Amino acid sequence: MSEDGSELNAIELATELTIAWLNNSNNRVAAEDVPTFLQTMHATVLGLASGSVEQEEAAPQQEHVAAVSVRKSLASKDHIISMIDGKPYKTLRRHLAGHGLTPETYRERYGLRPDYPMVAETYSQSRRDMAKRIGLGRKARGSDTEEAAVESEAGDAPRRRGRKPKAAE
Repeated sequence: MSEDGSELNAIELATELTIAWLNNSNNRVAAEDVPTFLQTMHATVLGLASGSVEQEEAAPQQEHVAAVSVRKSLASKDHIISMIDGKPYKTLRRHLAGHGLTPETYRERYGLRPDYPMVAETYSQSRRDMAKRIGLGRKARGSDTEEAAVESEAGDAPRRRGRKPKAAE
């Protein structure tokens, strides 16, 4: 293929892609933005056809400015203030996932230490207390000896589940 032929194909392909994009009812574009989009599409098609991807577009990363300081984000034990939007949260994991971040990338983005908490202190303590109350984290109790003791106390009657019956008057 000659270079003129590939240039013509790139122009036609970029034009067809632009027309298809504009025909989509979900895209609302002002008429003055169409030539810019066509030029961008053409440059992209040429870059893909030549096999070289522009490093210029991949290089610039947004400079993320924290909404609050680290000290202010951890000032309260009841919540952690997000550095993305400055709002308080008991736990940041779901908030970060909504922004396409993991705790590690969040810490990296804002230059936070690896031990920066993702959960407010009082929320963490209340969850810990609840887990202890319902018995999570305990080892299983002695298997045969305790079961035998319970059965001998109950006699030969099968064990019932649920509430105890009300006492007859």
